[in-house]
Amino acid sequence: MFIKRVYIKLIFILAMLEPLTGSAKSTHKIITDEPKTITISTPKLSMVLNYNNKASVTSLVINGKKVISSANGIYTSIKAGGITYSSLHLKSNPMLIKTADSYKIDGISYGDKDLTINESWTFIKKDKSIKWLIERKLSKQVKVDEAAMPVFNFDDINTWNGAYQGYGGLAWFYLFNEPLCTYGVHTRSSSFWNSKNGIGLNITVDAPGKEVAMKYTRTNENKLAYTVTVSNQEMLPHTDSGTNRRRFIRKATDVWSAFNIPAGKSSQSLTFSYFDYNDKYGRGKLAGINGDQVNAVLSTIARIGVIDSLHFGGNSWHTPYGPVCLHEQYIAQLGLGINDPNYLKGYKSCLDFYRDHAIKPDGRVYPRWAYTNEDAMPGEFNKYGFYEAQWGILVDSNPDFVTNVAELYDMTGDKAWVKTHQLSCEKALDWILKRDSNNNGLVEMMTDNQAQKQSSDWIDIIWASYENAFVNANLYHALVKWADIENQLNNHTKAQYYENFAAKLKTSFNKSTSQGGFWDDENKCYIHWRDKDQTIHGRNMVTPVNFMAIAYDICDDDSRKKLILDNIENQMQKENLFFWPLAMTSYAPGEGKDWQWPFPGYENGDLFLSWGAVGVKAYASYNPALAVKYVKNVLDRYSKDGLAFQRYGRLKQDGLGDDILSGNSLSIVGLYQAIYGVNPLYNRFYLDPHITPELEGTALKYNFRDQRLTVNLDNDSYAVSNQRFKVICNKNFGFNATKNQLSYFNGSNPVASLQITTDKPLTISVSQWSNVKMEWQQTATKPSAKALTYLIKQLKPNANYIVSINGKAVQKVKSDDKGDISITHRISGASEKMSIGYGN
Repeated sequence: MFIKRVYIKLIFILAMLEPLTGSAKSTHKIITDEPKTITISTPKLSMVLNYNNKASVTSLVINGKKVISSANGIYTSIKAGGITYSSLHLKSNPMLIKTADSYKIDGISYGDKDLTINESWTFIKKDKSIKWLIERKLSKQVKVDEAAMPVFNFDDINTWNGAYQGYGGLAWFYLFNEPLCTYGVHTRSSSFWNSKNGIGLNITVDAPGKEVAMKYTRTNENKLAYTVTVSNQEMLPHTDSGTNRRRFIRKATDVWSAFNIPAGKSSQSLTFSYFDYNDKYGRGKLAGINGDQVNAVLSTIARIGVIDSLHFGGNSWHTPYGPVCLHEQYIAQLGLGINDPNYLKGYKSCLDFYRDHAIKPDGRVYPRWAYTNEDAMPGEFNKYGFYEAQWGILVDSNPDFVTNVAELYDMTGDKAWVKTHQLSCEKALDWILKRDSNNNGLVEMMTDNQAQKQSSDWIDIIWASYENAFVNANLYHALVKWADIENQLNNHTKAQYYENFAAKLKTSFNKSTSQGGFWDDENKCYIHWRDKDQTIHGRNMVTPVNFMAIAYDICDDDSRKKLILDNIENQMQKENLFFWPLAMTSYAPGEGKDWQWPFPGYENGDLFLSWGAVGVKAYASYNPALAVKYVKNVLDRYSKDGLAFQRYGRLKQDGLGDDILSGNSLSIVGLYQAIYGVNPLYNRFYLDPHITPELEGTALKYNFRDQRLTVNLDNDSYAVSNQRFKVICNKNFGFNATKNQLSYFNGSNPVASLQITTDKPLTISVSQWSNVKMEWQQTATKPSAKALTYLIKQLKPNANYIVSINGKAVQKVKSDDKGDISITHRISGASEKMSIGYGN
């Protein structure tokens, strides 16, 4: 007791002397109060820090909701040599130093005679956030089993629904279905959210020059332990022997391998900030459909194929196998429904990684990556975990890689980024285009006939061989998408080559089987494949093949579309199926792995939801009510079982398989893309709706190029707006807006038809647009003193036009050699009708 009084007195004297030693301006204040707790608060965040013989955050409250309330709530630790050292057990009492805007806990010392860890913690309130700086010094280099900088112990595994990762992935705690489930990822931020109470907590780590990893564990007490680790090198998955890239483990917490921490100083900071889940991730008003279910599916299931920051796919991270299929053309498309800029940014990094490590020198794209090599062909894998599947050379990975690059470019508009993929995409396409040995426009697989019992596409235990309609449909889609990008990158020669190949492919694809094509006149559908001996296989209305033919505009024969879609729907009604199966009837014996017979079984007739987007798109323009019906069916099934399966059985329509595919969300993605008509493109937001009467009144909130758009869908009246500009039209159109310029794109035209430059908010309602007459109503809520500048493009070249305001001609103008005219006009009232007509 005597020693403690002397110590306190000495501190008091030092504090009194501080101004006399050159620190007259210091605002530091040393606190020695009992019980040695402080509360740090912002309007939405509050934490209690305990520094009484330990250092820990014992309470964390988010917008009035307590999420941490224990003595070991948040603390730092190191585990080395089987011994855990932590800030919960200190060598001596730390000190609190308070300034005007910060709290610093100094003298946090723990360890033993062999290893000493000294830390100081500084908490700084900044605007609405709290920044926590952790400075650490080790007495020597040490190999550690774990290092928490820090670990959070949330009160319950159900405190949060999940945590979005900085790259767009998801730690979904629904899948932590037993104690000691652990998931590890490489990210610098984690956004925890609870959909019921709407609270969100973002934690961002700043550690310049360092690698950051995070792990999430359901503890034995059913709490959620969230651990941040900072290291000099990338954290590697833990392995006892053999190859292991596993990110999710059960009955253990050591998801990461041991690593070295050097002696000396290190530092990092964590920033805590609150967000309202509904404001940030809300999707607006979804009329005629369950918006909460739509949001739930796109916020969770759509993301679970993102295994880690550089591994995006369709199979979820929680399985022991954890594969990524590069032969899936819809991974970028998932981003359209997820609608999170972090997903798009993260997938760019992922595709960069695939470009650099998953493409062989000859252009062949490895189709898969997994936690282990057990699914690989013997010897057909590389050190990064990419491999050829044991089932066959899955040729669709080549066009699918290109499609994902192209569609991600459409969503981001990042031309510099897509340029870095030009050579690799050309190489991937050229590899597969060389496989047209007979020059008929249809590329050939690595096998000649089904007797070789090797697959060639996503349906990987059906022995599709030689000329495969599934792969050729994917290739056509990739060629069309990539040819457009080649033109944008000014490689018109290459673009023409791809366009010509696509045209030839399309012609051959649509020929009857007797003429060397894929159309089966007898069964009124496109077949799956033909063997080299010209025998025809997969005549059983394989739905992905036939849906892709329609959705990708390969089939432009309306009578064929009607036959396919009506026949499928007739069979759906006979069996009362809630979703489209992979094939409407059975493959013939010998066309696939034999345990799938009798029909239906697995890929021979079961229901795989991953083909929902192409199915919805195929029906959208033909009969949107049918497309909406199956979207609703999927949502209804979600309400019953969470879509927590790989597939559904044909006979009982029961969930089967030990995986949850992110593709289970693709019908809902199709709702956005084909029914609502939401299509982000490289230079515009393109809206092409096919809504039904029950969906009228929908008002979507949608993120596009750092803007929060509102998309209004009513009967024959559609609108897109940001906070400044709005376009209304009764048909499909494109929208783009910068600070002072509004662009309207007529129909699907990639060139802006009208550009208006103004410093004030403006709404235009387009009623007519052709190169003969353009007419729109314009409304300025805040009239500008400056004249507006109008640029109208793609009119008749060198032609005279009359400008009219409210039906009165006011100006005659002449288009230039390109068919463009430019005029200026000051809006005189709040609203007026403007028209430009061709004439003398």
